[in-house]
Amino acid sequence: MHGTPRRVDATIRPFFDPVQRPDRFAEVCMVIRRRNGKIPLSIKRFYPRGAYRLPTGGVQHGERIIDALRRETDEETALLVEVRRFVAWITYRDVAAPNGPPLFHTFAFLLDEAGGTFKTRDEEEQIENWIEVEPFSLSEVADRLDAIPSVASGDIGGDWADWGHFRAIVHRAVAKELAG
Repeated sequence: MHGTPRRVDATIRPFFDPVQRPDRFAEVCMVIRRRNGKIPLSIKRFYPRGAYRLPTGGVQHGERIIDALRRETDEETALLVEVRRFVAWITYRDVAAPNGPPLFHTFAFLLDEAGGTFKTRDEEEQIENWIEVEPFSLSEVADRLDAIPSVASGDIGGDWADWGHFRAIVHRAVAKELAG
C-alpha cells in the first residue's frame, strides 16, 4: 500500500524508552514534507541539547499502523497530511542476541502537508521546540544523534548514547531512501 520500504535490520542495546514500553510493539516515524520542502524535527524538554529528531509515535497492540500514523501526526503536529510513501521499515534486535526475536520496529512514512496549522496538540509529548531542515541534511542529524555522549537517564530508563544510536538509524535510512 504506499510502496515498498527500505528494510533495515539493526542491533541496539534495548534498555531505554520506547523499546521497553509494554503498551507498544513499534512506532511510526513521520517524515513530513512541509509546503516549503523542509522536514520538521522536534526536541523534547528532557532531551540532551541539540538532539532534534524526526517525530515518532507508538503503535499500540492491535492498532493498525496507518491508524497510528494518522493519530500521531494529528497529536504531534495538527497538520492534515497525505501519505506519499512507506519509506523504511526498521527491525531492531538486541545486540547481545542478534539472531533473536525482534525487540521493536520503526515504520517511517513520507507525508506531504495538505492543510492545518502546525502546532503540538498533545502537551504530554513534552515537545519543547521544532526546527525545519532540508531533506538532504538528515544524515547530518543522524551523525549528531550518534554522537550523543553516554549519560544515564531516568527519563528514558537507559543511556543517552544508546538512545542516540537507536534514533540515528531511522534518520540514515530515510536519508538514503529520499536521496536515491
